[in-house]
Amino acid sequence: MARVLVVGDVITDVVAVLGGALAPGSDTPAAIRVAGGGQAANTAAWLAAAGVPVTLAGVAGYDPAGDARLAELSAAGVTTAVRRATDAVTGTIIVLSTGGERSMITDRGANLLLRPSDVDAARTPDVTRLHLSGYALLDEATRPAARHALRQDVATSIDAASAEPLRQVGAKTFLSWVRGCDLLLANADEAHVLAGPGSPGEQARTLAAATGGAAVVKRGAAGAVWATADGAMTELPPSLATSVTPVDATGAGDAFAAGLLAALVHGATPLDALTAAHTLGARAVTTIGARPPAS
Repeated sequence: MARVLVVGDVITDVVAVLGGALAPGSDTPAAIRVAGGGQAANTAAWLAAAGVPVTLAGVAGYDPAGDARLAELSAAGVTTAVRRATDAVTGTIIVLSTGGERSMITDRGANLLLRPSDVDAARTPDVTRLHLSGYALLDEATRPAARHALRQDVATSIDAASAEPLRQVGAKTFLSWVRGCDLLLANADEAHVLAGPGSPGEQARTLAAATGGAAVVKRGAAGAVWATADGAMTELPPSLATSVTPVDATGAGDAFAAGLLAALVHGATPLDALTAAHTLGARAVTTIGARPPAS
């Protein structure tokens, strides 16, 4: 079967699902878990859970956290082409989650050492798709590796990653970097930054025209929209979207990306791919943490 190469971060997540509103300067009860994270690593784990051969390219520290993260990924069925750095620690993110929303405090650590050669070392002849975490493109230290990844001679996709870093680099600049990629994924906040105000369909069309490929705008419980550069649009309406009660939104977008890519690898139509993506994303929000639950 065709293999997907995912490029980006390997992270330790410290997830705190708050029991109520955060009380600054005081105490807030929470359910706290320490587990594997990182947008790229999460997407790779969900792809493996969907039965798709997947390789992860990234960088982790030579430390116990790095050992644990790579062991988790290998156990999940991910082929890890992850370089171990002796001069940096494995990245860590503190996630403050309130069911359907989360905020992240980030130390990318060894992920900042990603190089173009790491992408090349992970590439094998059976790779037919490359998926890039937008965080690698948004950070100046890893941008050369990210741009190198997007120039591979296979179908390429990128997750826009996070609204605030996008705002900082600017929509015009970011879209110039991803021009020519086959598929851009953005949630509602990211689409607003990149495409400006408008309906999700209008935003998806704007982004597709900017990349010259296709664009997907994720709308959570409201479904998703797929548009292509020629203006064609496919919508997954709320009536067809999977409805769940969210527990923790961490990793939901990563699961969505994996569901979408897994469907596309099998030749799905845009509507079927959106449906599969939304189903996997909905599954992710029903448990604490960003990865598929251990079987």
